[in-house]
Amino acid sequence: MARMSMRTVFRSERYAAISLTAAAVLGLMLANSVAGPGLLQLLGTHIGFATLELDLSIAHWITDGLLVIFFFIVAVELRHELTRGELNSVQHALAPGIAALGGVIVPALLYVVIAGPSLAGGWPIPTATDIAFALGLIALVGRGLPPRLRVFLLALAVLDDLIAIVIIAVFFSHGLNLLALGMAVVAVYAFRYVGCRSFGTATYAAWIQGTLFALLAILAWYFTVLSGVHATIAGVALGLVLNPRIAERAAHALQPVTNAVILPLFAFASALVVIPAVSPAELSPAFWGIAIALPVGKIVGITLAGTIVALLIRRRGRTRDGIAASATVVAGWDLVTVAAVAGIGFTVSLLMAELAFAGDALLRDQGVLAVLVGSAASIVLGGGLVIWRARGYRKNRI
Repeated sequence: MARMSMRTVFRSERYAAISLTAAAVLGLMLANSVAGPGLLQLLGTHIGFATLELDLSIAHWITDGLLVIFFFIVAVELRHELTRGELNSVQHALAPGIAALGGVIVPALLYVVIAGPSLAGGWPIPTATDIAFALGLIALVGRGLPPRLRVFLLALAVLDDLIAIVIIAVFFSHGLNLLALGMAVVAVYAFRYVGCRSFGTATYAAWIQGTLFALLAILAWYFTVLSGVHATIAGVALGLVLNPRIAERAAHALQPVTNAVILPLFAFASALVVIPAVSPAELSPAFWGIAIALPVGKIVGITLAGTIVALLIRRRGRTRDGIAASATVVAGWDLVTVAAVAGIGFTVSLLMAELAFAGDALLRDQGVLAVLVGSAASIVLGGGLVIWRARGYRKNRI
């Protein structure tokens, strides 16, 4: 019973938000303590298999290896929302979709304006929204908010992640090895094929299918790494092609491991950076671009785009089938609240910082710090707005 209870806790959105915060704070504190140099050296230690052409540091085993499981779950959730969830029609997807686009374009532009052309390569960093953290914040302090706000935030964050996946695939792939990429595609197809076959109901049959899934998933990841495409795309591909029933069961089973181990470990490793002993004026423009674009850019972009689409949809009134076209529309202070919460970049933004500034350790560390600062500002501002709006809704119900 206790075991079941712990799994339930690990699946909760509240736990995900708390564990990510705690892990990031611990990593930042230890990096700036006497244990910092040793931990940084440990993360930089390479564990490789020469015969397989794999030579990754422990940090990269976390970001390029373990994080693939997180992206598998994201892909499963994405397909569910697009086919059977809140985004299963154009009418439902329109408002959060345009709002998500505004929440990507404005932060990217704001970053480029602040950081300047020489550091423009970091533009993807402030475009992401952390689903687990954003929904966790709503769950923690949003008691009384109408369900449509959570639905809108979920839809917006899912579409935001879709854009982030495309950005990673397009802008952070390098030196493509077409043979390895072809082998990765074959492994993904075989993974899908195994999911479509019946292995019977006996225990040994389920074990055989599970073993095949594991082997093919590892092969898909391995060949993706060799191909030059970022490894997390393997997780996305596997989540999108697997039989929906099996995929959702797998995601449900993996979620406690992801929330309890993988995401906190990634947050800890990513936040393990030394705070530079410089004045604010000496920090890189990239730092200020990220730290400002995450909270401010998201609020401006999502609020502006969301307001425009809300006005257009409400003028159109009802759709042909009688369903309100504005069913997923959020406006006014509710929209501002969602936009502020969406500024919590965290997991995907940290990954973007690692990728965008991979060739400059100092700039990468400042990028990570900026993500933490910008996300913290969004937590404070978004959390305050959530509490205020939730209190107002609770009063109106009395």
